[in-house]
Amino acid sequence: MRSLVADALYERYLGLVMGRVGMTRRRADCFLRLWLYLLLKIAHQQGQPLSVPLTRLTVPPGWVNCSCGEAAAVFYIDSDRGSDRSAGMMLDKLVALGLIQKMFDGNTTQIQVLELPELQATKPTDAIAKIIVDDFDPRCDAIPIANLLATNYNWLSRNTDAVPYRIANILRDWARQYRQGLRVLRRSDNQNPLGFYALYPTQRDSEIKFFEPPSQGLHLSQVTAEDPFKMALPGDQQCRAVFVRSFVIEPAFLGTHRCPFVCDAQQTLQAMQQDFPNLMDMYTLVIHPSYADLAQALGFQKTSADPKLPLQWMYQAVDRFMAIDVAAALAKIQG
Repeated sequence: MRSLVADALYERYLGLVMGRVGMTRRRADCFLRLWLYLLLKIAHQQGQPLSVPLTRLTVPPGWVNCSCGEAAAVFYIDSDRGSDRSAGMMLDKLVALGLIQKMFDGNTTQIQVLELPELQATKPTDAIAKIIVDDFDPRCDAIPIANLLATNYNWLSRNTDAVPYRIANILRDWARQYRQGLRVLRRSDNQNPLGFYALYPTQRDSEIKFFEPPSQGLHLSQVTAEDPFKMALPGDQQCRAVFVRSFVIEPAFLGTHRCPFVCDAQQTLQAMQQDFPNLMDMYTLVIHPSYADLAQALGFQKTSADPKLPLQWMYQAVDRFMAIDVAAALAKIQG
């Protein structure tokens, strides 16, 4: 199925689909494979071969016959672990996620791909404005980035408790204390943010929190009176740890822009070492599963998981992170 579209276009559609609540890369990949298969099947039935590579995906018209056996062959073409039953379960998940409809009349299973506004609005890659990395502007960036982060946290809680207004205020408070660790991925034409990361220098007294259950380290997504992590200020000789409190990119741009964004994080961390000369440890809290592979590729190791929520602490030494060849490290998860 992948041969029907260029890798760049496939990754772009994959990223857009992964922006949905409850979506994982595996589910998004299965959905796109199914979509391509249904297009190919209809073209074959109509005797009109597809013109490949496709420049965009069109929604197959109406209902298309597709058995669980066919779905298994599509989902698990590069794996031995698939079965008709597991394919049927995956179809049910895609139905629950609002991607497809499924109908069974007692003999035949039929699938209908639903119209998805976020996919129909895609533009060719070369039409996208230049993407740049820039300083966080608390006056202009706080609100749009708060909405982006709220989507990330809402996946975890399956609700809208992560209020963007509250997150925006927290981001502005961080910027007032130490703005150097806050960076933005943005469009160059309209300045709209597409990504954000926060390298948060942590006071020595807060380091113990990295060894407690991960859910106790949440702050942006929970209404707590006090931030469990205190920010260290420039010149603090006792500061040894930096907390990657956020690293998020809009799904449509994750595959193509994570490498330059991570490289920028290396440069930012190097500059922060002038303010905090004794930085040794990096910690991050993996909230959305789409970022677990990224953290592992960059050498972060799991240290502890939460007993109740799908959260985990991960650790990497500052010196080792700074020495990583980012392009080589991320090549294994590109595509």
